[in-house]
Amino acid sequence: MRLERRSNMKANMQKYLDKAEVLIEALPYIQKFNRKIIVVKYGGSAMLDEELKRNVIEDVTLLKLVGFKPIIVHGGGKDINKWLEKVGKEPEFKNGLRVTDAETMEIAEMVLGRVNKSLVQIVESLGVRAIGISGKDGGLLKVEKKYSCGEDIGFVGDVKEVNASILYDLLEKDFLPVVCSVGLDEDYHTYNINADDAASAIAKAVGAEKLAFLSDIEGVYKDAEDPDTIIAEITVEEAKGLIDNGSINGGMIPKIQNCIEAIENGVERVHILDGRIPHCLLLEIFTHKGIGTAILKNDGSRFYYGE
Repeated sequence: MRLERRSNMKANMQKYLDKAEVLIEALPYIQKFNRKIIVVKYGGSAMLDEELKRNVIEDVTLLKLVGFKPIIVHGGGKDINKWLEKVGKEPEFKNGLRVTDAETMEIAEMVLGRVNKSLVQIVESLGVRAIGISGKDGGLLKVEKKYSCGEDIGFVGDVKEVNASILYDLLEKDFLPVVCSVGLDEDYHTYNINADDAASAIAKAVGAEKLAFLSDIEGVYKDAEDPDTIIAEITVEEAKGLIDNGSINGGMIPKIQNCIEAIENGVERVHILDGRIPHCLLLEIFTHKGIGTAILKNDGSRFYYGE
């Protein structure tokens, strides 16, 4: 009986030690990134599951509470599709971009506004002050019309200018900005913006230390057909090589190009994560190996060197 009790105590103690080890592993990252800006692009299926949504927002609010300066940039494509179908309109895409006529734009803006305030509500419920804005507010995101291989796809915008002072002001006043990806052109027409593009543009404009893409992709693979070939860390040149040899293809190419462009414009590291994995953001940022793929400068210091 006494031996059994001692064994249980030992097992319980090991649990506590394991928890302490996790906190100790996180410490250098908390120190390194204290007061640094991190832009989190949030999208994909994780937005449709309320529990996963709360997990993501808990991660971001924790980052803020330990000293980071996070900015959330969100999409809402799956919600937009759902509402288009409700009004009998078939979602249409060309080369991965949503074809956006005036009616679709109206629905998209309504849905994105609704998503924006739901995220703000969760942040506020966790004790952190948040402000939800769109790229239209204060001229945050100025765009010009975007074409898909020369073809007109409607009200789809390409970010040409970011009014970063708005975000700096909010961060300075201790708010967590939550940005939905619509913007205005020079004639004040409303445009839908791909959330990856918006997040990348914002990260460059505010001089973010990190940019994290949360979607339905686990990361970058050496072999797209083999899930065991996920790459923990990769340089810009290595990423370009994977595009050239066809290992990165299809819809991953514009995502990786956004990552490369962000790094070449001053962002230190870009992370690609599967938002469907609970607390993926914390696991990626606060552990040596991480859980997705980190893309870094060619001369960037690696945190992980393999098993």
